[in-house]
Amino acid sequence: MSATTVPSPSLLKDIAVLFKLRLGTFVVLSAVLGWFMGTDTIALLPFLELTIGGYLLTGASNGFNQIIERRNDAKMGRTADRPLPTGRMSVRTAAILSTVAGTIGLAALFHLGTRAGLLGLLALLSYVLAYTPLKSRTGFSVLVGAIPGAIPPMLGYVAATHRFGIEPGTLFAVQFMWQFPHFWAIAWVAHEDYLKAGYRMLPFKEGRSAASARQILLYTMLCIPASLLPWALPGGDAMVGDTALVIAVLAGVGFCVPAFRLWRNLEVADARKLMFASFLYLPIVQLTYVLDKMP
Repeated sequence: MSATTVPSPSLLKDIAVLFKLRLGTFVVLSAVLGWFMGTDTIALLPFLELTIGGYLLTGASNGFNQIIERRNDAKMGRTADRPLPTGRMSVRTAAILSTVAGTIGLAALFHLGTRAGLLGLLALLSYVLAYTPLKSRTGFSVLVGAIPGAIPPMLGYVAATHRFGIEPGTLFAVQFMWQFPHFWAIAWVAHEDYLKAGYRMLPFKEGRSAASARQILLYTMLCIPASLLPWALPGGDAMVGDTALVIAVLAGVGFCVPAFRLWRNLEVADARKLMFASFLYLPIVQLTYVLDKMP
């Protein structure tokens, strides 16, 4: 009996993996919700520029990241089947695709406005040139990576209003603080795999330790006061009302439950629950902001 041949992924599927298109949906959603925090309407062309530009720029960032990390990706089970480690896609092809996507994405964002374009450029450069090389050197990379990760809602707001200010700053702060429990939950689940590539992403060098779990819980708890910033703006300039306040607090408490269990048990299962909770927490809070802002 002949062995069953497993078909190779198509080029389009490999591009989707290179660009992490599913992750791009999450990123673009936060940018769109940031836009609606700045305005109640959106014309078709700006909407397309924000969404397509955001998708392409996120894809380019992930593509360059995978080019740089291709040898380390080959060492980890979770990434070994990516197109670059397997040789299904050449570095040259990945570089061309990422460059084209980044160029078009930046062009779309700059057409929305210079400030939006500059924020997009900052996100791309800080992710590729700062966060990526630091990953294999220090856990401090999580702090650096939180900066480009928190830019999308601020970018969406700035694209809608064409101005910086404390308002988009609060949206940045909410997503910035969320990055820590989100990153660390993933790092806890994938800790052994990360070690194969020399990545130490947890807060302390001991890895899955009580100290790391305690810090994860602390930063998860800090998401609650951070989420109240759009409500707490001084001088009657609050972006959201009391409904958003209540839901943000309740969502934050719910977010803390798996973090507390992780601190108590130090179990991978609890870290995985925290990871999934992080994917629910942020869009719930951000969508609540938008709905509560509506007249």
